[in-house]
This record gives sequence, C-alpha cells and structure tokens, in this order.
Amino acid sequence: MSRLRHMSRRRSYDQYCATARALDAVGDRWTLLIVRELLAGPRRYTDLHADLPGVSTDVLASRLKDMERDELATRRRLPPPSAAYVYELTERGRGLLPVLTALAEWGAPALEERRPTDAVRAHWFAVPLLPVLDGLPGPGGADGYGQEGVVEVRLDEGAFHIRLGAGDPVYGDGPAESPDARLVLDADTCRALSGGELTVGDGVRDGRIEVSGEGALAKVLRGE
Repeated sequence: MSRLRHMSRRRSYDQYCATARALDAVGDRWTLLIVRELLAGPRRYTDLHADLPGVSTDVLASRLKDMERDELATRRRLPPPSAAYVYELTERGRGLLPVLTALAEWGAPALEERRPTDAVRAHWFAVPLLPVLDGLPGPGGADGYGQEGVVEVRLDEGAFHIRLGAGDPVYGDGPAESPDARLVLDADTCRALSGGELTVGDGVRDGRIEVSGEGALAKVLRGE
C-alpha cells in the first residue's frame, strides 16, 4: 500500500523556483503537446490520440489525469444526443500559449530537414504561425497592430484556421466556415514564416503565398 501511495504522489523537483514549479506541472513528456491540441478547443480522447502519433493510450490517459489534477484541463460530457466526453483547457491551461509560441520560435530552425520518420499534421503549424499573423498592421496603420478575423491556411498536408483578436480557442483544425482571408502555401514556407526567415509580404511577392478574400484582413495580407 505504501508503494502505491508513493507512486500516486506528484513528482516534483522540490525547488522553490518558478521554473521548477512550472516543470512540475508541464515537464512530463507529451503534456505540452496535449496543450497544443487543446488550444484548438474541446477534443475527445480518441481525437487527441489520433493527433498525437507515438503516445500510448496508458500514457495519454495518465497525462490527462495529471492535467486535471493540476487544473490545466477539465473533462466534461457533451449534451445529448452525444454521449461523448471531451477535454478542454482551463484558463490556467490556456495561459501556456505564450510558452508554446516561444518554444515553437526557438525550435523552428530544427525543422529545416524533415526526417522520413516525422509525422505531420497541418494544424501543428497553427501555434507558431499565430504570432506572425497577430503582428500584422491593424486599423491604426503601420504603427498599429491588432487585426481581427479568421484566416484559413491551406497546406498540402491539410487545412486549419487561426482566429485573430477573437479570444479562445485560438485556432481550429480543418477549413473555416466563413474565413475573412485564405492563405495557400506549402509547409516549408509556413516554417520560414514561423522562424522569421520570411515575411508574409515577401512570400506573397515571391509567389510562395497565395492570398484570397476581399475584406480588410485579406488586403493587409496582400500588402494593399
């Protein structure tokens, strides 16, 4: 019994340090990638498992329980006629978005070479692309920032959409219902944007990014 109690205890670095405390909660393998998936909104367990190739069912279930314990995520049942349960981030869990965007920016140079064993999902580019689109000139012109609207992004690997200035969730998997602008590009161009090697304007001028849409957001993306 004592061994079981020991196994169920939270693992900790036991350091009075903000970084150590944060890693106590999110330092285990897969936790931050689960957060990445849940930033798209509520997800069923089966959907999470499908978009986290390589994670075992036992590990995923364990991480989700840990995230509930640490108040990073909650589990709730969908209303009838659905009988499914979904997981979603709490406010504390959504607060990890800046952490993930910083990690994505730091890790972008490591994506220069795609390994044959690498899995890929189109929506994995959403979080690193979000700060790029959030930095677009807003209604105040060149000195103002804060575009609002939905940008649909289409890659060879699939589509996702990003919501600018609209709160949570910050992105969604798949096409948007009524996007304000649509970008068509390849994964390498998306990586270059995320890593700061390419601007949207340069990508459009070089023919690497195709922009469609007639609203203000699409015009800004085209540099009009």
